[in-house]
Amino acid sequence: MGIDSPAFFHTFQSDISGLEKPSLFTFPFCYEPDELSRIAASELQDYLESQRDFVHNFGLRPMEGSPIGKMFGVLVVEREDGMLGYLAACSGKLAGRNEHRYLVPPIFDMLREDGFFLKEEEEINAINHRITSLEEDAGFAELKQRLIKLREEADSSLTAFRAYMKQQKAARKKARETQKPALSAEDYQVLETDLVKQSYRDQHEYAVLKNTWKEKLQDVEGQIHRRQSSIDELRELRKIKSSALQQRLFDQYQFLNARGETKSVLSIFEESKQLLPPAGAGECAAPKLLQYAYQHRLRPVSMAEFWWGVSPASEIRKHRHFYPACKSKCEPILAHMLKGLNVAPNPMLDNPAVNKELEILYEDSDIIVVNKPSEFLSVPGIHVSDSVYTRIAKHPDVSGPVIIHRLDMSTSGIMVLAKHKEAHKTIQDQFIKHTVFKRYTALLEGELHEHEGLIDLPLRVDLDDRPRQVVCYQYGKPAQTKFKVVALEKGNTRIHFFPLSGRTHQLRVHAAHHLGLGHPIVGDDLYGTRAHRLHLHAGYIQFKHPTTHQIVSFEVHDPF
Repeated sequence: MGIDSPAFFHTFQSDISGLEKPSLFTFPFCYEPDELSRIAASELQDYLESQRDFVHNFGLRPMEGSPIGKMFGVLVVEREDGMLGYLAACSGKLAGRNEHRYLVPPIFDMLREDGFFLKEEEEINAINHRITSLEEDAGFAELKQRLIKLREEADSSLTAFRAYMKQQKAARKKARETQKPALSAEDYQVLETDLVKQSYRDQHEYAVLKNTWKEKLQDVEGQIHRRQSSIDELRELRKIKSSALQQRLFDQYQFLNARGETKSVLSIFEESKQLLPPAGAGECAAPKLLQYAYQHRLRPVSMAEFWWGVSPASEIRKHRHFYPACKSKCEPILAHMLKGLNVAPNPMLDNPAVNKELEILYEDSDIIVVNKPSEFLSVPGIHVSDSVYTRIAKHPDVSGPVIIHRLDMSTSGIMVLAKHKEAHKTIQDQFIKHTVFKRYTALLEGELHEHEGLIDLPLRVDLDDRPRQVVCYQYGKPAQTKFKVVALEKGNTRIHFFPLSGRTHQLRVHAAHHLGLGHPIVGDDLYGTRAHRLHLHAGYIQFKHPTTHQIVSFEVHDPF
């Protein structure tokens, strides 16, 4: 008697008889897809190109609405009888819904019409509408403007009366000075009594005027306060309802692992030292795939995720390219869900600089200039301490901060290092003032038809997927790069970059982003396609020597 397949178990349409199962499950945050995962991804992509199950604007052909690319995932699984197949999933909702014929369901479907989420969200939206109506009410706006005008009038009126009182006081003083010699003591006392009465009268009239304005202001302020109190009460109600809904939502996300253990999303993120799960935690493809596999006794074999559609405006995502799982949402969840599986080791724990020599190009009593190999850290990392810094800091005559500037681990080329504090400060000031001239050489995927130009795209870190950078005009830091094409080589472009700023991954993002050059650097595993190395090399630098004050330069030809 055969084993029934779960509803979303897909048998391979391709011949996989000659392929072996991977001995270790995919490490999801840094991987090269195995052949089974590639075939599964290809079959899912064939489905996406031909399906008629849903309509979604991926930006791949003219359609109404804004195009939205999506991340898809495949999980190769093994049934209890040993048959291999695969599951497919999409991160987040697709075409406005969560339920699809070909894709595994979400861990919790927030979009079910009979579910609590939409009903409670509707109540919160109704509160939002009431708040907006009260805030945008014409009468409320008029009261605020009236209060502003009244305060201006009150201030003007009281200021004018204080000026009048000052004039009267000066007049009384003059009267005392001029009349005292001419009057008898008795007559002067009568005058003094009258002047004092005038002073008291002025003070009384000022107090009456001040109180009149106070009453007028309090009347309008009271009307505004009553309306604002209604808004504040609604905001507090919204806060309570939103918090309760969020808590109830968190309770729906219970994640299984290969050992059969279940853990809530809240406990998972608490253990990872995060106060609350980020929005969308558990909605990515990887957790959906593993959850469905565990629920239906399917053994995970390998997995891969790829982007389908146009790139987002800020990120760099290439159609059909494979990507690792995101870290902020998925890393804590997958750390739990992968327990019980024999997972491939984290390659990021390995020292990429093992057996690599650090070539010294120049050295004197102030500086050391080195030629850093690719896949070699500039400074110690979280897991690997071996770096340019740790090696140079061991030199007996090095006492200073050492690192003046950095290169990405994957970038090769020239680094200038300081032997002591004074040299460090002098050269660092030149970097800050942008008087250091740097030239990088890169090989880009495809042929670039512009000859030269300037890329100006502000950058910030991707908070959901460090250390990736995104283009952000609101919060990004200014980043500018000049470029000049050197040659077209076998379908690729050799180019010189001249960075005018030094942001993390600046050249890589400026090369790959569609608002930049739109051509990733060959071998860029974050923004393009992985290869044996990143084809980016810091080949030339020029600066003023910290002691001789002479202009010095160093050059190393690119190794690719």
